[in-house]
Amino acid sequence: MAQQTERVELAAEKRTVIGKQVKQLRRQGWVPGIMYGHDFDSVPLQFEERSLRQVLSSVGGSQIVGVKVKGNKQPEMALIRDVQRDPIKGNFLHVDFYRVKMTERLTAEVPLVITGGSPVIEAREGILLQGISSIEVECLPGDLVDAIEVDLSDLVEIDQGIYVRDLAVPAGIDVLTDRDEMIVRIVPLEEEELLEEEEAEEELIPELEEVEVITEAKAEEAAPEEEE
Repeated sequence: MAQQTERVELAAEKRTVIGKQVKQLRRQGWVPGIMYGHDFDSVPLQFEERSLRQVLSSVGGSQIVGVKVKGNKQPEMALIRDVQRDPIKGNFLHVDFYRVKMTERLTAEVPLVITGGSPVIEAREGILLQGISSIEVECLPGDLVDAIEVDLSDLVEIDQGIYVRDLAVPAGIDVLTDRDEMIVRIVPLEEEELLEEEEAEEELIPELEEVEVITEAKAEEAAPEEEE
């Protein structure tokens, strides 16, 4: 089942401050940003930090936001494309919005949400192995969904899995991700332990390759330097 949420609006103002001066803008409680899109001239914008934080905490990259620019009669429909944060403080540094046309198809990443419970897992007879966590889709902006649910209650036996081809995708949405991509699969406990051991071995290989082997020739070359 797909999840659709109500459209959210975000107030914005056109930005005239650019370059290094945006630091002062941030001190005043504003976050610089930009809105761009197909057949649309890019517009530098600024958002009130508190309002932006509230919106970003409630929407994802596949949900349309109505960006209401001060002075414009109608909000611009847009998707969040990029959010930059300070790596230490976590403050917002910049945000990008991609303006969409409601009559033109677009591509977007839609997250997959795990729901329900498998009786095999509840009985501790198997473990859930997870694959991809989102799929790429193409559709009109109005058909875009916030998430697609993956119900684990259908998994009642070991080695059963759910693949992209098994998803219940709403009409109007074309899935671009390979239909044979695995989303989840139930594996025996011993298989999960084996996979963990293989992953641990793979992590060690790069480290071993970085170790320099000191041959006798290299040792002889280094000897005079040590004597000095």
